[in-house]
Amino acid sequence: SGAKSATAIVLDPRTGGILAMAVEPGYDANQFANVPAAFQTNRSVVDTYEPGSTFKLVTVAGALSEGLVSPSSAYTLPYSIHVADRVVHDAELRGTERMTVAQILSRSSNIGAITLAEMLGQERLISWIKRFGFGRPTGIDYPGESAGILPSYWSGSTIGNVPIGQGIAVTPIQMASAYAAIANRGVWVRPHLAVRARLVHRRIVSRTVAAQLSTMLRGVVTSGTGTSAAIPGYRVAGKTGTAQKPDAHGGYSNRYVASFVGFVPASRPRLVVLVMVDEPHSAIWGGTIAAPAFQQIARFDLQYMGVPPDGPTNVTATTYAAGP
Repeated sequence: SGAKSATAIVLDPRTGGILAMAVEPGYDANQFANVPAAFQTNRSVVDTYEPGSTFKLVTVAGALSEGLVSPSSAYTLPYSIHVADRVVHDAELRGTERMTVAQILSRSSNIGAITLAEMLGQERLISWIKRFGFGRPTGIDYPGESAGILPSYWSGSTIGNVPIGQGIAVTPIQMASAYAAIANRGVWVRPHLAVRARLVHRRIVSRTVAAQLSTMLRGVVTSGTGTSAAIPGYRVAGKTGTAQKPDAHGGYSNRYVASFVGFVPASRPRLVVLVMVDEPHSAIWGGTIAAPAFQQIARFDLQYMGVPPDGPTNVTATTYAAGP
């Protein structure tokens, strides 16, 4: 895609074990002195980025866990809304529609995610962000890990940014670990590179909420923005992300980060795969740029590891009738 750089992570959600990490461009270790400083680190754990719509998982998880919504709860959502001094709109050009929470996630509705965040309120949203491990290092056994960046001050428009993954910075390993917790039935496990590492784990969401999220993330791949991540014979759960990059003046540029993070087989996850592409040129959308890379990586790994299929990709995702 002619991108500035790219990062990929593969991990086992059951143990937190890192199966693979890759960054591009790489470098020749024999010519280390000639490598630009920006490329001398493992960007999977050191660099931060605004995640965009992959972060909607946290917003939806919080609303479900607090008992504010169910996957079938439905809301009438306009194409755009005012949040303080900003106008926020969906990426999908549409009219006013009624969407369930499941559809908000599968269609990646910014307006829907902000609506759920407003129901949560600032304090509970912050609590859920921290519960998922954002804003602090994961504790992976690799030096120089970044903590990410949470807003130090919430203005009136922050509630229109953070729930959709803007105005917040995360590391690729933080995001991969968050999705691994959902794949692991709601239990987060500290990621690690060492083969024999002491397992550190904590429950983030209930098994019920994790199952609901997994089903909704399957819908992203079967009928939403992530269809390019589908793998023949396997049920895939995941989420696309497309985020504008901030500029030097406190606003946003016309440069983007495209990403996809998901797990497979969705029924009994063995792999979590994250792909993040910085400043792609041929296209900007996570579903177009990152999802196909996820598909290629995960498909190879499943075959290499001998993971049995759990179903055809054309299985219709569970749907939820619109509720009140």
